[in-house]
Amino acid sequence: MHPIKMAGMAAILFATVAQAETVFVTLEKDNAIAVLDAVEGKLVKTVPVGQRPRGIAISQDGKTLFVATSDDNTIRMLDSETLKEIGKLPSGEDPETFALSPDGKFMYVSNEDDAEVTVVDIAAKKAVGKVKVGVEPEGITVSPDNKWTISASETTNMLHWIDTNTRQIADNTLVDPRPRAVTFTDDSQQLWATSEMAGTLTIIDATSKQVVQNIKLDVQGVSSDQIQPVGIAIDKERRYGYVAMGPANRVAVIDAQTYKVEKFLLVGQRVWNLAFSPDQKRLYTTNGVSNDVSIIDLESHKVTKSVAVGRYPWGVAVKP
Repeated sequence: MHPIKMAGMAAILFATVAQAETVFVTLEKDNAIAVLDAVEGKLVKTVPVGQRPRGIAISQDGKTLFVATSDDNTIRMLDSETLKEIGKLPSGEDPETFALSPDGKFMYVSNEDDAEVTVVDIAAKKAVGKVKVGVEPEGITVSPDNKWTISASETTNMLHWIDTNTRQIADNTLVDPRPRAVTFTDDSQQLWATSEMAGTLTIIDATSKQVVQNIKLDVQGVSSDQIQPVGIAIDKERRYGYVAMGPANRVAVIDAQTYKVEKFLLVGQRVWNLAFSPDQKRLYTTNGVSNDVSIIDLESHKVTKSVAVGRYPWGVAVKP
């Protein structure tokens, strides 16, 4: 083959490889992580990780994977290439969910049993603060501008606005019963929160801390007790927001400008959490009861594939 043609083919191949991503999924009942090839849409392997893994995130440089192993009372740090453990972080009792600061320096961990948030210095591998919050905190997020850490207390039905500089609660917002997940828009102007028992999504202005919109998620033919919204994902342009609806087995597609529910996408059973591909052309969902991951094409808003991963997939993170 002509050298120029060979070089051209190599460039195309490299570009294809460069766009690929790896999807990591925590398997709560297998005590393992599932590794998916997102392009091929198949399970590559499962790796033991610790007792009852749930929350998972990847560092900004893509090198470190953080996994909350709830029954081990720790956050494990794994090399994202080898999946070998490279460290542990103190997390307090029974860590389930956590959030990383945008600068990658701190981690904020929900401690449900102790009604507090543990602040961890990642480089020092040391807890540097604890913030008392409401009863049963679970959902947690940090604003992209690094001003706020939000802790959602399931029993208090409240969102706590923790100032990241003072590590003190500066404000509280009352929401519908059993808030489960919280996520900021990319511009840090809005906070979205799901309420599991009410079957609602609440959108809050980050400046005034006031509710902008409350959306009741109703699906024709599905009983209201099955509609239990949890995980949220909002694209960077704030065109669409996506909400995992638990036992309703659907993902709600919401126009992030008009707040209109555009459609519901049928996925696997008991959908928990969501994560975008790096180019935000796909969305991955963890379906706890059907033991699989759904892949959603976001240009067509259609589910393109279901991948069996193992028992009770919960958290999901994507590495470019």
